[in-house]
Amino acid sequence: MKDLSNKNVVHINKKGVQYLQFKKLLEYKDIITHAYSIGTDVNFRTARVNKQELPEQEFNKAMQDYKNLCNAINADYKNIVKTNQEHTDNIAIANNKINKDFPDVNLEEYNKTDGIITQKSNLVLSTTNADCILLLFFDPITKTIANVHSGWKGTLQRISVKTVEKMINQLHCKPENIICCICPSIRKCHFEVDKDVKELFESEFRELNINENTDIMEKQKDKEKWNIDTVLINKIILERAGLKKENIIDSGICSVCNKEQIHSFRVEKKGYGLNTALISLKWDKRDGLILSYKKGRIR
Repeated sequence: MKDLSNKNVVHINKKGVQYLQFKKLLEYKDIITHAYSIGTDVNFRTARVNKQELPEQEFNKAMQDYKNLCNAINADYKNIVKTNQEHTDNIAIANNKINKDFPDVNLEEYNKTDGIITQKSNLVLSTTNADCILLLFFDPITKTIANVHSGWKGTLQRISVKTVEKMINQLHCKPENIICCICPSIRKCHFEVDKDVKELFESEFRELNINENTDIMEKQKDKEKWNIDTVLINKIILERAGLKKENIIDSGICSVCNKEQIHSFRVEKKGYGLNTALISLKWDKRDGLILSYKKGRIR
């Protein structure tokens, strides 16, 4: 398997469990743990489209994949909180686990939810993708984390900025302190849209003048198709929301270009698999202690 490490991410293979970690977030490894899964042999799908039940064997395989990844990064598998994504701009704040001894997956409380925020230690926030953008947020001052799914519909709804606004307005974060890491996703080289979607982006992002900016949108020469850089759009609107440019960290990895290692809806079509991004807070605000999952004690 090709090593996907670059200036912003490190590709780790820990006893056969492969994942990426952001070098910027590793600067805070005593406070948070995180990962983006690598491999098409893993599949983190816990429900079919429209939340129909999976065959038991597939569900159990997804749960085992979650357990393996959590063990690799010293996160508590039972404390997973997973969104039921439906390309919305809905963002939940998780304060507690709902299931006592099993991950919070496929729960009504997180239906039609594409972003989740917490200041609660030990919760393991999970989103999934197969081309869509996943964003991991961390404020080291307020000890706040967020995990957000932003497909092209979520990008049109500016869910990344709405997450930042919620962190500011409800959890007392300051935008200049927030770090945002952008996981592997489909990139401009492969994100091809028809005229109707192109016009939606033109309408929503008038302030970006995307018709005149070929870095964001470019018409194909031989057909009525356009390639759009949704990652760049998110970078720009996050910076305009107050995040420092140096705190917006992009993996720079395209899911389609790396289809052997990352699930892609556009490649796999029907029956496509899902990768996951996880982030968990080790810091306990109530007593000011840092928790060590691996050793099972406070250090």
